[in-house]
Amino acid sequence: MMIIAIPVDEANVEASVSDNFGRAPYYLYYISENESSDFLVNLAMEERGGAGIKAAQILVDHNVDILLTPRCGENAHAVLHAANVKLYKSVGGKAMDNIKKFLDGELELLEDIHEGFHGGN
Repeated sequence: MMIIAIPVDEANVEASVSDNFGRAPYYLYYISENESSDFLVNLAMEERGGAGIKAAQILVDHNVDILLTPRCGENAHAVLHAANVKLYKSVGGKAMDNIKKFLDGELELLEDIHEGFHGGN
């Protein structure tokens, strides 16, 4: 079994990938074993600072194995890395399409970790 998360702007399986990991309103939460999906509310979205770190901890607390995201800050990455969450670079389009691409081996590891948007930017 594998649990995959991907940031989305709305709680809808047809939603597009959010371009901001730490401030996405939701994470599509996909369980490979039974191909079920649900949504996690990102309670860190409105934080003045540290949204990425807190969002990463939400995913860790929900036993996520894989995160598909267009980008990730270094502090959030440190939290995810410590919990052995693997990051893959999402591509534009719908979240479920990205999950299918991941399962088909078509997404690359996310290796370009940025400094983060400190101060709520």
